[in-house]
Amino acid sequence: MRPGWTDAARRALLLAAVAVCLGVAWWSGVGEWLSLARLKASQAQLVAWHQASPVLSVGAYMAVYVASAALSLPWATALTLGGAAVFGFWTTLWATSLSSTVGATLAFLGARYVFRDAVRRRFGHRMSRLDEGLARDGAFYLFGLRLVPAFPFFLVNLLMGLTAMPALTYFWVSLVGMLPGTAVYVNAGRELGAVTTPGDVLSPGLLAAMTLLGVFPLVARKVLDRVRSRGAASGSSLARETRR
Repeated sequence: MRPGWTDAARRALLLAAVAVCLGVAWWSGVGEWLSLARLKASQAQLVAWHQASPVLSVGAYMAVYVASAALSLPWATALTLGGAAVFGFWTTLWATSLSSTVGATLAFLGARYVFRDAVRRRFGHRMSRLDEGLARDGAFYLFGLRLVPAFPFFLVNLLMGLTAMPALTYFWVSLVGMLPGTAVYVNAGRELGAVTTPGDVLSPGLLAAMTLLGVFPLVARKVLDRVRSRGAASGSSLARETRR
C-alpha cells in the first residue's frame, strides 16, 4: 500500500477487489462449469489437458479452489469430486487440502482486518458458543469444528477471524482437521470418475465410497467425543493427585 493511505482507504480498496472477483465469477459463468454433470461431461478433455500440462492444470485448479474458499463460494464439493476424477487421489488430496486451507485462512484474515464490523453485526450473536468452546478446549475446539463441522465452513472462517487465535495456528489446525474429510470426498470423486456405464453406478467401489461419505461424520464425532472424555478424565485424575 502507498504511504499515507488510511485504514478506511485500504478497506475500501480490498472491498472493491472482492467485489470485482465476485463480479468476474458471476459474469464468466464459472459456477455453471463447476456442476457435477458439466465436469463429468468434460472429464475426457480435462484429463487430456492435465496429461499435456500437469503443472498448469493443477495450478489452475488450486487457484480456483483458493478463490472459492476465500470468497465463500459454494463450489468446494464439485471441485473436490471433479478434481479427483481428473487428477487421481493423491494429487487431488494435497492440492485440495492446501488450497482449501489457504482460502480459509484468507477469509479468516479478511474477517479480522477488513470485514470485522460487518461480520460482527451479521453473525455476532453466534460468537458466545464459539468463545465458550475456545475457552474450554482452545485450538482443539477448532480441530473439532473442522473434523465434524458444527458450523458451516464459511462461518468458521469468518467468526474465527474475530477471535485472538494466531493465523498460523488457524492454518495448521484447519489443515490437519480438514484432511480426513477431504480424503473421504476425494476418494468418492475418484470412484465417480470411474463411472462410464449405468452398471458402474452400483459398482462395489462406488457404493463403498458413498457409504464412507455418509458414515464418516458419525465416526469422526464418536472419536472426537472419546478423545475429549479421556482428556477430561486425565485432567480430573491429575487434579486429584495434585490435591493429595
